[in-house]
Amino acid sequence: MNYLFGIIIFVLDVWAIASIINTNETMTTKLIWIALVAILPILGFIIWWFAGPKANYG
Repeated sequence: MNYLFGIIIFVLDVWAIASIINTNETMTTKLIWIALVAILPILGFIIWWFAGPKANYG
């Protein structure tokens, strides 16, 4: 059952990183957010969800 939780966190982090890449932020800002999500997967995702840049779709 632990692997399922790990897979869910991995998918959410990949989605967050893809969303960060699709923003209009500077490359430095993008790299900082990507590093935060990659180094602290759960906490980084939560921080990004509430405070991070969101993707510009459309």
